[in-house]
Amino acid sequence: MSKAFLVLDDGRIFEGKSWGAVGTTFGEAVFSTGMSGYQETLTDPSYHKQVVAMTAPQIGNTGWNSEDNESKKIWVAGFVVRNPSPVTSNWRSEGDLEGELTTQGIVSIQGVDTRALTRHLRKRGAMRVGIFSDQKMNREEMVVEVRKSAPMAGSFLVADVSTKKPYVIKAKGEKRFVVAAIDLGIKSATPRALSDRGVEVHVLPYNSSVEQILALKPDGVFISNGPGDPSTMVEAVETVRSLLDKHMPIFGICFGHQILGRALGFATYKLQFGHRGINQPVMDLTTRKVEITAHNHGFALEAPTGGKFTTVYGAGQVTHICLNDGVVEGLALLDRPAFSVQYHPEAAAGPHDATYLFDRFLDLMAREKAKN
Repeated sequence: MSKAFLVLDDGRIFEGKSWGAVGTTFGEAVFSTGMSGYQETLTDPSYHKQVVAMTAPQIGNTGWNSEDNESKKIWVAGFVVRNPSPVTSNWRSEGDLEGELTTQGIVSIQGVDTRALTRHLRKRGAMRVGIFSDQKMNREEMVVEVRKSAPMAGSFLVADVSTKKPYVIKAKGEKRFVVAAIDLGIKSATPRALSDRGVEVHVLPYNSSVEQILALKPDGVFISNGPGDPSTMVEAVETVRSLLDKHMPIFGICFGHQILGRALGFATYKLQFGHRGINQPVMDLTTRKVEITAHNHGFALEAPTGGKFTTVYGAGQVTHICLNDGVVEGLALLDRPAFSVQYHPEAAAGPHDATYLFDRFLDLMAREKAKN
């Protein structure tokens, strides 16, 4: 097992050992606070172009299986752990984590002091990073290479992860609604959660036109999670505005929340180190209940948290906030059938506090259907 180096663009270097595929990789250095669900994290398209460090000290205990993937491949640019589990112990396991990382060519590093790395990123902010396990460069040369890589701010990444062709997930049981899901990097658990509720889901490419969406005669439109900078999503924002003009029920999550917010006229900004993990506390301001939720976002909306706001589509309100830092985690229009949250209500591998939001979407579609 050869030496490997994790090199940050501010010049700090962590030494570890090569793990997974051997090579060099670059991305944005982020950390995830989930103690479980590493397979779902690795296969979440929202992590495209990010090097993910797990704050939990031991990773890989439950191995790897074919059922828990959130997409067809691992999307992270690199993976960082402190102690990979020496054994796999789970009745559903079909292989080990390192074997899957190696097979899919994911350059990773183990033996890193992830506690120190996390504290550094919390203080300095998410930044560019490289993992080097096959280079003979000196430290200064590795830092130079990292600084040549592209930053996350300004990155347009949705085209890499979105489906190229539409596909359909049929409703389970009686079909109650038809939903067009705009795939910005959708996780497989999302259409499954809708299907379980009697929804036929048509998953569409990110650049589908309003005409293509409406041709399906949907009862509602879902805007998915995804990677990159929301300020680059000009086409998607215009599509959402056209749908709002037609009073189409809309539900957006994560990246989709930011797209809806920008369609309403709000700006987005880069968080210092973002929210990533399955243990983020959020308050639903409409019920005053606190939910433990799954997050993966490095950008946020500049929406007013004090009461209602006004848009060209009528009044709206912030519905959810993060209790850690006050970030806007949800909003809703009062005069149009549209709402969004910054987190993942499908929450594979958990928690499931926010699954009610899918039912809220169904209620919204039912009310609009009754009007017609």
